[in-house]
Amino acid sequence: MPNPQDQHILDALYATVAARKGADPDTSYTAKLFARGTAKIAQKVGEEGVETVIAALAETPEKVASESADLLYHLMVLWADQGVKPQDVWNILAERQGISGIAEKAARADD
Repeated sequence: MPNPQDQHILDALYATVAARKGADPDTSYTAKLFARGTAKIAQKVGEEGVETVIAALAETPEKVASESADLLYHLMVLWADQGVKPQDVWNILAERQGISGIAEKAARADD
């Protein structure tokens, strides 16, 4: 049975990440990422995405979970950098719920 706290963990992580904006880069890895800029943050998201794919192809489910956690953390940093709030993403996902992925992609192609 899922822990009720689980559904809010990404929101809590985002709040922690966003609070690190402007913090001392010498004492916070998150602040260091913000200080290095969008390109570095985006690069880290890409690296973690690749590591997650590699883990899926050649590692254990535990390694996939670990790499996925790293990916989600870096994605939260990117969101905070870009002014995207988790609720923005949750709203889009909610709008897409129950819609075929094929139909959803086709609708986006018309935009």
